[in-house]
Amino acid sequence: MMNRREFLQILAAASAAGFALDSRTLLAAQGGEKLYDLPRFGNVSLLHFTDCHAQLMPIYFREPNVNLGIGGAQGKAPHLVGERLLKAFKVKPGSVEAHAFTHLDFAQAAKTYGKVGGFSHLATLIKRLRASRPGALLLDGGDTWQGSATALWSKGQDMVDAGKLLGVDIMTGHWEFTLGAERVKEIVEKDFAGKIEFLAQNVKTTDFGDPVFKPYVIRQMNGVPVAIIGQAFPYTPIANPRYMVPDWTMGIQDEEMQKVVTEARGKGAQIVVLLSHNGMDVDLKMASRVSGIDAILGGHTHDGVPAPSVVKNAGGRTLVMNSGSNGKFVSVLDFDVRGGKIQGFRYKLLPVFSNLLPADREMAAYIEKMRAPHQARLEEKLAVSEGLLYRRGSFNGSWDQLILDAMLEVKGAQIAFSPGFRWGTSILPGQAITFEHLLDQTAITYPYSTLTDMSGETIKMILEDVCDNLFNPDPYKQQGGDMVRVGGMSYACDPHAAIGSRIQDMRLDGKPIEANKTYKVAGWAPVAEGASGEPIWDVVSKWLRDKKVVTPRKLNEPKLLGVANNPGIA
Repeated sequence: MMNRREFLQILAAASAAGFALDSRTLLAAQGGEKLYDLPRFGNVSLLHFTDCHAQLMPIYFREPNVNLGIGGAQGKAPHLVGERLLKAFKVKPGSVEAHAFTHLDFAQAAKTYGKVGGFSHLATLIKRLRASRPGALLLDGGDTWQGSATALWSKGQDMVDAGKLLGVDIMTGHWEFTLGAERVKEIVEKDFAGKIEFLAQNVKTTDFGDPVFKPYVIRQMNGVPVAIIGQAFPYTPIANPRYMVPDWTMGIQDEEMQKVVTEARGKGAQIVVLLSHNGMDVDLKMASRVSGIDAILGGHTHDGVPAPSVVKNAGGRTLVMNSGSNGKFVSVLDFDVRGGKIQGFRYKLLPVFSNLLPADREMAAYIEKMRAPHQARLEEKLAVSEGLLYRRGSFNGSWDQLILDAMLEVKGAQIAFSPGFRWGTSILPGQAITFEHLLDQTAITYPYSTLTDMSGETIKMILEDVCDNLFNPDPYKQQGGDMVRVGGMSYACDPHAAIGSRIQDMRLDGKPIEANKTYKVAGWAPVAEGASGEPIWDVVSKWLRDKKVVTPRKLNEPKLLGVANNPGIA
């Protein structure tokens, strides 16, 4: 087994020689051939993936080097990055798991190991796991029908058909709702009928509070009744345009959740699992307040956490898991249930390496056929990136910086804002940026770019509002994205301060931003109804075509106050 130093020496040698090592050879040296060797345990098995964001093809995806937790969340999963994450979960430095779970040595390791995810490779892994686990249920945590060019152009149909082919049994949602309520209902009532259950106990009608979707189902697995409850993203009408789901209300709804759990137990469920799109911090709080849930398989915040968090509550304990994003991971949760009670469990979060898992022929054929009409448009090379492009991080990512830089130039703005979205694939240094890669960062149904005259007071108010969403000490008042990305101006941020005091020292060209002065601010993805403007991908593609070669981006990040030694910063 290689240690970290030996691993890095091999990577450096391979990089200097200008070629990637054969991933199978390297993985074999690290015991990687046993990665998917997962013996069956118990009699109830749940397979879970979430937040794939419509990525049907294998991709590169870098985990964050900043995932800042404050207050009670500081120093705990999911707010651990880099070496501290490895240490907390006893992951061997320099191992294949270290590459999967952290940003460490990302560009070199990605060249060596190759891409992750891809539905044809995911399909192979799911079939293998199911072969050894009779009756296993495949759960999809949502954010499935959005995030790529083909999903946008087909109104999610490419992913609906892929999910059916993959064998998804149950799913919940979030970005799905940005296709509009009518489209979601059409898919659930027609495409999913008799095949996939779409569950969401917390989505009700605004008029009479009637359930829009089923709250839960009970399935028999090897003689054990198992209840799966769905929880859609609670803040969809705030974080995304309200006009897309005008007649639905959402929310966290602890009391309603407790009623549903109690009802499912009353109907004989011996295992109760919550399929959640709350975000991990919200799941952890919910697990402490609602009793009777055995496990929460969560999504939304894209956290790939190697082991469950065990939360105590009035009824016992609840396991809380989060399964990463972009088709990069599959959770395998096995329970041994005897005499109506859990005797034990096993959990593994498996990274999906496309070089180690052969493509499933049926899924590969479907993907190829679906993409064929769009191939030329998807593969258009816009520019070459000299630096690593990635999105994740509490305050900025190089992909976000590229979008900001493009808006500042093309729009003629002084300041630019870009949403703190967590979806979006990574680009290695020297790789061509295609139109498909750009859509991986921008494919939404409200892509309008704007140029607005904004007062300094309004700018501060916007930054304070988003910052509170990220750093409010109460997880139930957070909405799970990252901080709005800011271009053109500098500022300081104290995450521990109260709302109204977190954003400090805002400056443009070294001069303080004045509350009563007006500035030209570019942005995109407005949630207000009636917004219009050139799609953001047109703005950025124009800029990329002009550049041809994009130099490494210098991140515009705030000066952080009061976070020294926080384990959420590498």
